[in-house]
This record gives sequence, structure tokens and C-alpha cells, in this order.
Amino acid sequence: MAVPDQPPVYEPGISWNDALGITARPTGGSYGTPVSEGSGFKYDEATLHELVTEWTGLAKEYVFDLNEARAIAVAQPPGREYASGGNAEVTRKSGAALEEALRHRIAYCKSMASKYLTALGKYATAEDHARTVINQLPEGIA
Repeated sequence: MAVPDQPPVYEPGISWNDALGITARPTGGSYGTPVSEGSGFKYDEATLHELVTEWTGLAKEYVFDLNEARAIAVAQPPGREYASGGNAEVTRKSGAALEEALRHRIAYCKSMASKYLTALGKYATAEDHARTVINQLPEGIA
């Protein structure tokens, strides 16, 4: 592929897929197929496990970031002059806002993981029910 002579230029309304010659259009999200009878997606068991792992992992990353943000929230001025004190005060406020945002993100990620765990439970219950029904059917051709 040749490198263009000019840098790319933003053109409002351009479809980059068409501009790049990509003709195949995706038919669903990366985690399932669209549900025809309404909004939402269908997930298989493996996808649900993957989503729980991803949301839990993201929550852990935010917890790590929250621990690192503590240093910003307790910043002390490097000197005793007015400018250093004012700068440290603004930095502490920024650190406190960062901590609050990270706490919200952690809660959101944990909530999403919990929802997918609940869905896994419903999936397992449905699978068990289907297995029971199938096992009650007579064997062989009738």
C-alpha cells in the first residue's frame, strides 16, 4: 500500500469505510448478534464469562489507579511561598475529583460484572431446564 503524499484531511460526512474501500459491513456487535424482536443482544455462555472477566479486570485497573491517585489528592506544596501553596491546593482538589470519578467507574464496572454473572445464572438455569426436559423424552425413534 502506497503512502499518500498529503496528510489526511477531515471531511464532514465522509464514510471512512467507503473512502478506504471497505465494503463488508458488520452485522452485529463484537459480543453477539442483534436481537430481531427488540433492542439488545444474545450472548452465549463463553461470551458471558468473557464479559465478566473483562468488567472485573477493568474494575481492578481502576482500583490500582485509585490507589495511585491518592498521591495527587494529598499533594503538599514544595515551598512556603503563596504560589506553591495555591498550586498544591488546586492539585489536591483535582486529586479528590479524580478519586471520586474513579470510585464511580469502579462501582459501574462491578455493577456490569454483576449483571453478567446474573445472566450466567439465568443461562445455567435455562440449560439445566432444557437438559431435564430432553432427558425426560423417550429414547429412539417413535
